Amino acid sequence: MAHLESFEHLFQRACERKGGPGKLEVLLGKPKSPRQLEKITDDRFLAEFTKKVFQSGFVWRVVRDKWPDFERVFFQFDIDKILLMPDEMLESKATDPSIIRNYNKVKTIRDNALMIDAVRREHGSFAKFVAQWPSHDIVGLWAYLKKHGSRLGGNTGAYGLRAVGKDTFLLSQDVVGYFTKRDVISGSATSKRSLNAIQAAFNHFHQQSDRSFQEISQIISFSVGDNHIQADN
Repeated sequence: MAHLESFEHLFQRACERKGGPGKLEVLLGKPKSPRQLEKITDDRFLAEFTKKVFQSGFVWRVVRDKWPDFERVFFQFDIDKILLMPDEMLESKATDPSIIRNYNKVKTIRDNALMIDAVRREHGSFAKFVAQWPSHDIVGLWAYLKKHGSRLGGNTGAYGLRAVGKDTFLLSQDVVGYFTKRDVISGSATSKRSLNAIQAAFNHFHQQSDRSFQEISQIISFSVGDNHIQADN
């Protein structure tokens, strides 16, 4: 970690940009504890993954506005009901004007329900599986979602995990820019080599600060870039 500054230096710069420690702390989100995560029902995981799939490459506000209809059309994302949907029903629902009509993305709902069902059969619930996954290898969980899920690669799976409260960092533009400037990574931030290097850097900052990966991710973003508040980091 020769190219990394100390967490204290990083934190102080973020404080200066945000008007002091008190104002910075107000901006920092807190992840759920493993015990809190285990209480989340599997339908909520499917709902958040679906929301992020549809928000990818689309206007987030439109997806949020239509979300009550998504919940209605897809049975509040009840896993067992989704798994019973034949292709014909999926095709029909993909033409419903009350949602975003994209059949390829609609198909991910059943595909990701299959992933969640397979995990819950082995671990008791998808929530337990996610809650017990160690944050010091969060990129491993990202890789699992990419491999076994549908359209959950890139930032999509990570954003879904953050939305349900799993402690994870995000590869926002500011975070990627920070590690590129520090020569922690070069080239694609999503290569296996870069992901491992970024994970090691977050582990390093966590050991120095005892803060969550979510907080560290936000502090990095607040310390660089255009200094605008970025609530989704």
